[in-house]
Amino acid sequence: MKNMLIIIFLAAEAMVVGSRLLLNVVGYRDPAVPAVYIFGDSTFDVGTNNFLNDTKSKADMPFYGIDYSPSHSKPTGRFSNGYNTADCIVQLLGFKESPPPFLYLVQNDTEDFNTQILKGVNFAGGGAGILHHTGKKRFGRVISMEEQIEQFSRVGDNMTRYLNESAAKGIINKSLILISVGSNDINEFLMFNVSNSSSLIQQLQQFLPDLIASYQAHLTNLINLGGRKFGILGLAPLGSVPDVRGSYGGNSSNEINAVAQLFNYGLYYMLLDLNSSKFPEFNFSFGNTYSITTEMINNPASLGLSDVATACCGNQTLTGGTPCSPNATVCEFRHKFLFWDRHHPTEYGSQLAANDLFNGGSEFVSPFNLSTLVQTS
Repeated sequence: MKNMLIIIFLAAEAMVVGSRLLLNVVGYRDPAVPAVYIFGDSTFDVGTNNFLNDTKSKADMPFYGIDYSPSHSKPTGRFSNGYNTADCIVQLLGFKESPPPFLYLVQNDTEDFNTQILKGVNFAGGGAGILHHTGKKRFGRVISMEEQIEQFSRVGDNMTRYLNESAAKGIINKSLILISVGSNDINEFLMFNVSNSSSLIQQLQQFLPDLIASYQAHLTNLINLGGRKFGILGLAPLGSVPDVRGSYGGNSSNEINAVAQLFNYGLYYMLLDLNSSKFPEFNFSFGNTYSITTEMINNPASLGLSDVATACCGNQTLTGGTPCSPNATVCEFRHKFLFWDRHHPTEYGSQLAANDLFNGGSEFVSPFNLSTLVQTS
């Protein structure tokens, strides 16, 4: 497996993004699955890190949540001006929004815990990564994928006690598992482990296969816990976020984007191998968020976007950009911006991405989209 991945990494060609018009948003009126269980990092976090006192990865202050109407424009822990991509996907499935964080249910909703977990739980936390140590050096306390899966195992045990083993297994088998993770692993590898550009290829040949192998181990654990339907997001062009552009004179980093693409290739072929050789019951939809985001960047006007380079919450500049905070400047027309802060999309950007993940064609999702995945038996 490792040798195969190395060959893929070295032979990979640049992805070609086809042109497309914005699709009509088509979703379900009633929930298409019994529940949704969500894993990953800040792209899917809906408040997990609000319950971590010793983490630097938080979105619990203005101007986060400024357009989130259920909280009357108060921050919720989402790294967004409103809903994030997890919410937008779940809404297309027929739910109101992402299920609540596991830590919220444990600490605040004990009486309804057993009934709520039957509808879904969000385990994702800002700063998390595929590797257990990812995020700890930069952010302090994070909930790693390993720990998130341990929490999911606890949920499964509670479901079994509340119902019975057969009924609990049936719910999990039919539910959708969403995962968005890997960007923190890549960012920290580039920040802390690459000593010079000449050694990058050599270090990638070891790091990326090991990272993909760790991802496969997590998926194997989730499958053994009953997961059957997986919506798995690849990495977006990490070298095109405002934070990186600020260090490259306003331009994207081709090198960082290339690493994200290599990760995506390795991830996709691992998913195919997992299905074909180990778990035929494992069904997945791979979301090519690299292509989705690149299309937004290359053709913004057709999607109603006017700024795909700077952060709406910051100071709308690429040099000397500031973090999103109560002292930041916030753009007036949030729906015209792709990026909310220096790393995360606006609610509108998330809606565009969710629509492509749910209804999109083969240029954005493989082997099929989320709408088709949830109909599989």
